[in-house]
Amino acid sequence: MVLNRALILVALALTTMMSPSGGEDIVADHVGSYGTTIYQSHGPSGQFTQEFDGDELFYVDLEKKETVWRLPMFSQFADFDPQGALSNIATAKHNLDIMTQWHNSTPVINDVPEVTVFSKSPVMLGQPNTLICHVDNIFPPVINITWLKNGHAVTEGVYETSFLPKDGHSFFRFGYLTFLPSDDDVYDCKVEHWGLEEPLLKHWEPEIPAPMSEVTETVVCALGLTVGLVGIVVGTTFIIQGLRSGALPIYESRRVDALDDLELFSGQVHHILSLPLHSAPPLFSGT
Repeated sequence: MVLNRALILVALALTTMMSPSGGEDIVADHVGSYGTTIYQSHGPSGQFTQEFDGDELFYVDLEKKETVWRLPMFSQFADFDPQGALSNIATAKHNLDIMTQWHNSTPVINDVPEVTVFSKSPVMLGQPNTLICHVDNIFPPVINITWLKNGHAVTEGVYETSFLPKDGHSFFRFGYLTFLPSDDDVYDCKVEHWGLEEPLLKHWEPEIPAPMSEVTETVVCALGLTVGLVGIVVGTTFIIQGLRSGALPIYESRRVDALDDLELFSGQVHHILSLPLHSAPPLFSGT
């Protein structure tokens, strides 16, 4: 089927901050895309979304004609009438039909999508986690994302975002899979797109450190025990050498107050001081 480039109507709201000089530099703090409308002849199909800083706020389910918020809590702070989206889709379809006639149904060029798979949080066996399949550089916005577990398709715990716009009129999309990590399970994100000659499989499996062999454990324990014994022997040797060298002299702590205790020897008054026993001078002068 011949594809025609979708008509994309994007309104960007920029919150900017000027430099004090009045400014040459403009910095965008936040970027909001309000009312991104996509309609294409394939299907036919369309999409109406609103994003903020690259994250989807909500999309309108065109079949059920209702607003679907990315997080349920968002509906507590805002509201959107899906009839506005349906009106935009009808306008986009009308304009696309006219543009198709002008360009004589010229087919679009299919871009080659890029796929990356990673886990939401560090993987721990037996702990619930989420796998994320990021598909970038999508054009036209028609793609199939399928999760495989050990080669078999998975349908439970699967969720996908809408097509999120990028500069240059290409798109990206996220696919999610909740899972319980196990060293026996491997996963693949299967992507099908007209820009690919065949379906692309992006493989993922938990990175678990290789278990230590019994020989390695024995060697490590022996080395630890050897180092501990050597430390004990060296420490004991240093203590013995210190005691033998007399490096720790012993003093008798005997002190006498020279002003309170006076003794008379041969009619003279002698003051008694505290000195080490091995170096004390004679107390008697021989008189």
